[in-house]
Amino acid sequence: PNYGNVTAVTGQDYGAGTTGAAVITSHRVFAATGDLTAALAEFRARLGEPSNKTAGEQPTGRREVNWDGVPSGLTNVDTFPADFFNRVVPRGQVYTTEGTGFRVSDNALADLNQTYGTDFDAFSPPKIFIPRGARALTVHFRVAGSSTPALVNGFGVVFSDVDREGSARLVFFDAKGHTLLAVNAPVRSDKAGFSFAGATFRAPIVAAVRIISGQAAITGSNLDVTDGGDADLVATDDFISGEPHAIR
Repeated sequence: PNYGNVTAVTGQDYGAGTTGAAVITSHRVFAATGDLTAALAEFRARLGEPSNKTAGEQPTGRREVNWDGVPSGLTNVDTFPADFFNRVVPRGQVYTTEGTGFRVSDNALADLNQTYGTDFDAFSPPKIFIPRGARALTVHFRVAGSSTPALVNGFGVVFSDVDREGSARLVFFDAKGHTLLAVNAPVRSDKAGFSFAGATFRAPIVAAVRIISGQAAITGSNLDVTDGGDADLVATDDFISGEPHAIR
């Protein structure tokens, strides 16, 4: 399936119905900014307990990724492995991008450009995550710790510094590459600058999620719109998904 189209879907919530060949029978959209506590608590509850950390398919629960356990040798470099949170830490997520790689930062990307240090706060300090050379990446789900393609019942992302409506969003796909849903992250409402976007479904039907984080790639030579730049630059923090179940 081709998950590369970042412009075809711009809606917030398609409701129950058919998009492509996939039928959404029941789902819930999450979009929050400011204090994310209540939204994240409800989102986690709908995905299920517990927060699984071991390899292998589990009957219930969810998987969570934050970047703070990434070792120093893979921090502040553009060589973060795309399968780290499947092969090394079993969360069942593998990343692809049209860019040149991925970067985990513990200094709010200030080593790329000092102005970034005041733009991008970490929701779960101190580390954040971006694709390099692109504004988007795709998350592909696997049975945790394996190469087996999988489906999840939901996925959400904490974004840092969304300044313009529609500049950050998630696009959900089924196993055949059909679009299920798109969810926009709301514009930041306070100085901390965190926004959350996600969706849960009644059953595991999500094979991949396209994350569009900003209107341009964070290059180091460009500035965020709040610093006089032309585009809204956005980073990401926590990724939260349902437990990946093998496609059967």
